[in-house]
Amino acid sequence: MNLVQKITKDPATGLRVTDLPEGLSAILQPDCAAAIWRRSPLASFQSWIDELDPRQLPKARLILRPGKVRDAVLKVCEISGMPETPQRAMLIDDVAALADIFAGLMSAPYLLLRLDVISTNACRKFHVDSVTARLICTYRGTGTQYGTASAGAEPEEVFTIPTSAPVLLRGKDWPTRPQSGFVHRSPPIEGTGETRLVLVLDPVLDLEEASDHEAMH
Repeated sequence: MNLVQKITKDPATGLRVTDLPEGLSAILQPDCAAAIWRRSPLASFQSWIDELDPRQLPKARLILRPGKVRDAVLKVCEISGMPETPQRAMLIDDVAALADIFAGLMSAPYLLLRLDVISTNACRKFHVDSVTARLICTYRGTGTQYGTASAGAEPEEVFTIPTSAPVLLRGKDWPTRPQSGFVHRSPPIEGTGETRLVLVLDPVLDLEEASDHEAMH
């Protein structure tokens, strides 16, 4: 089965769903608002990360070259006290691989990498990000939610991206955007006791400009 056959298209939302990492390149097509790499985590990895003390989950906000991601995430994991296990190595390898894929698609010499540990209602409103594009992958907890809406209304139907499935989203700064009304949000989890671990990657084309922007936050 070739790649084209493995990509599911939804013209109404501008969404592509693929079973292969190469399928994320659909984001470069004019009518694509978002692309999801449909994959499932190994049960041994998911049970391990789900059972970790939230205080051991890695948190970071870094601007770096894609080739430096692996070493940087390793250090962040060590600082957080995440146990040194085969599953930790899998997490580090996966973040580095997603960084390489995303940087290649965006032709980005640098990336803004965030590892967010979330237990509140962060970004609970449906929106389009103020970036060129963004990759999000939820390693623990409920995945990113999405739907279609117009004129600031809430989507009538809300869908949830599976845990560990990366989604690549066009943002407001993309040169063109399909008029699909595709919007997304972080799931509202406050008060549920749930803790999410989320990877967010943004392309950085101008290091000085990005550094100035970060300094303001």
